[in-house]
Amino acid sequence: MADLKYQAVRHDHAAFLAKARQRPGFAEAYDALELEYTLAHQMLAARTKAGLTQDAVAERMGTTKSAISRLEAAGRHAPSLATLKKYAAAVGCELQVKLVPQKSA
Repeated sequence: MADLKYQAVRHDHAAFLAKARQRPGFAEAYDALELEYTLAHQMLAARTKAGLTQDAVAERMGTTKSAISRLEAAGRHAPSLATLKKYAAAVGCELQVKLVPQKSA
């Protein structure tokens, strides 16, 4: 069984974004991927809260660490609902998907 000990890496995401948003075109590109980044953030937060490594999640899902790394990388590919359900179960969560009406302009 994979090692279940997880050591979080410190990262000041707000400071990173503030600096990155100064680059031309970054804000538009980042905003276009907002949903993907939100999902990736939620996945990482759930894995961290569960105290699991990518290796441990991979073992629970019957896949590889590199597959989990790709899954957690926002914007690289669009995972299926089946894969997201497996990930959620592996980190002790339930997947919920909902459609929200758009705000009128």
